[in-house]
Amino acid sequence: MAEIIEISRLALHDQVASRLRTMLVEGQIAPGAKLNERELSAQLRVSRTPLREAIKLLAAEGLVDLLPNRGAVAVKLTEADVVNTFELLAMLEGMSGELAAQRITEEELAELRALHYEMMACFARRDLSGYYRINARIHTAINDAARNPVLASTYRSINARVQSLRFRTNQNEAKWKSAVAEHERMVEALAAHDTAAMRTLMIEHLNRKRDTVLELLRAGEIYPAKAQAAKS
Repeated sequence: MAEIIEISRLALHDQVASRLRTMLVEGQIAPGAKLNERELSAQLRVSRTPLREAIKLLAAEGLVDLLPNRGAVAVKLTEADVVNTFELLAMLEGMSGELAAQRITEEELAELRALHYEMMACFARRDLSGYYRINARIHTAINDAARNPVLASTYRSINARVQSLRFRTNQNEAKWKSAVAEHERMVEALAAHDTAAMRTLMIEHLNRKRDTVLELLRAGEIYPAKAQAAKS
């Protein structure tokens, strides 16, 4: 009985973390906003215990900062943070793409193609939320195909802090269409086992994301003038 209760408890805080992660990435909780436990408990219909466990998990992922005297706050990056983070991510993405092109199996390639078609369907429906979730799965699949768990875990921990910024880069129609075309070329490079092309594609893809994020940041379109606390 104790084991069943423990599994149920863990499953609940994982579910809460998943909901909160989506809210943070999609901007339902504004960057810089304090996570109001009372309001989030009511909104998610859970007690504060699994909510607090979920918040700790998201803090470990880099989506939430735990600040003295303020509690949990949605991560808000400076321009320098963005430049430094994307600079490192570009190198990790490039290495991941190069190794994946070298090591990917036919089964993995088939799964990646299937994900790509799902992502294209979301693009056709202009379902940005669905598109982003599948897009993230594609990047995870590329990391997995690279067969380097240290690289994959390092990438995940750093990428977590800019997930919400990457989500916003596809809200411009032209840039979204360009990102889709880049993904098509990635699938082609993987299928051809073209390591050099895949490395270049991944780095260029990431750098374009960085440039768009900086453009939106400087225009004041990412962070509101005054972040509001998360509300139901």
